[in-house]
Amino acid sequence: MTAAASADAPTPGGAHVLLAARGITKRFGGVQALSDVGFTIDHGEIYGLIGPNGAGKTSLFNVLTGIYAPDGGEFVFDGNPLMNMKPNEVARRGIARTFQNIRLFGNLSALDNVMIGRHVRTRAGVFGAIVRNAATRAEERAIHQRAYELLEYVGVAAHANRFAKHLAYGDQRRLEIARALATEPKLLALDEPAAGMNATETAALKGLLATIRGDGVTILLIEHDMKLVMSVCDRVLVLDYGKKIAEGTAADVQKDPKVIAAYLGGDISLNLKGM
Repeated sequence: MTAAASADAPTPGGAHVLLAARGITKRFGGVQALSDVGFTIDHGEIYGLIGPNGAGKTSLFNVLTGIYAPDGGEFVFDGNPLMNMKPNEVARRGIARTFQNIRLFGNLSALDNVMIGRHVRTRAGVFGAIVRNAATRAEERAIHQRAYELLEYVGVAAHANRFAKHLAYGDQRRLEIARALATEPKLLALDEPAAGMNATETAALKGLLATIRGDGVTILLIEHDMKLVMSVCDRVLVLDYGKKIAEGTAADVQKDPKVIAAYLGGDISLNLKGM
């Protein structure tokens, strides 16, 4: 069982670009949240997005996924423009995301949460839901089966029938990832998936990210856990006050003087002891 419908993506740094951002700008009143941000993400890589609090990381995610409209710039995704789309349209194009603050349907089961994530790939529509013909029933069975497979994939199948709000925190994080994977994304955008996790849960998450990438899904990762970022990301983009200050391999970025200065004058490599 794999996360993606197809796993034939090129290796990192390989054949072609999946996502290109050019000149992305976003203002909120007098606050410049993003200023002329540009970067590219290749098929098959894990691309990290880091920076101090307030650097604009989540704002960039929100612009990319259609929650905010940019004031300038453009995204090109898989060779096609990706601008002025609603979040459901972005998901249908192949970008799924999780949130910094968990957003599950707490009073629904884990299985139901993942099944909801399949709605952008369903075909039955209102008519099918009313008449419940053979095609609709077959699709419902397929959705149920795929949702359970994804729960197995992320390691929470044992809790398939439990309310999401009753799951342990780490399991809720993994459930969010399963729900995002249910949309069959080409790009999975994760906003601080390790937040609040203990060391054991973070290690398991690291393994899951490697598996997802291995199964053909490209990953864009916001994360404050520098050990995780530096150990899983092929390349890293650093934002500070809404501006791009560095981009490169994890090893190069952590030694960049501008990055060190942005992190309050402390060498971020000091946070990597024991990695």
